[in-house]
Amino acid sequence: MGQKVELACIIDDDKIYVNLVKKIIEIKKLSENLLIYKNGKEALDYFKEIMENVTDEDKLPDIIFLDLNMPVMDGWEFLNEFIKIKNQLNKKITLYVVSSSIDPRDLERARSFNLVTDYLIKPIELKKFEKIFEKTAA
Repeated sequence: MGQKVELACIIDDDKIYVNLVKKIIEIKKLSENLLIYKNGKEALDYFKEIMENVTDEDKLPDIIFLDLNMPVMDGWEFLNEFIKIKNQLNKKITLYVVSSSIDPRDLERARSFNLVTDYLIKPIELKKFEKIFEKTAA
């Protein structure tokens, strides 16, 4: 594996899941750095802050794993807000919705956002997770 993902971002309030993913990323060396936010608002505030300071664009993640069910601002609200600012970010960001929901309506709704690459159901298999990072880094 040649290239690595520079910066990955997890937006999820499930501490156990986040710690597990963090461990996998560290052990498998899938990403150089990792941003972790407990809800969509924290992540959105971060992105807006970076937009104000153009020199910080290298602090934008290559990949985002977004949970749907979170307090304060859930994944749907985050997607609606992120769409508004995405075009002002000079970086291609790959976004995956990650949820334990197997409701087909959630799947359809997530896929209706053209910035969503795919909908992943928790728990994500390790092999699939590695492939996602390989694809993003390529």
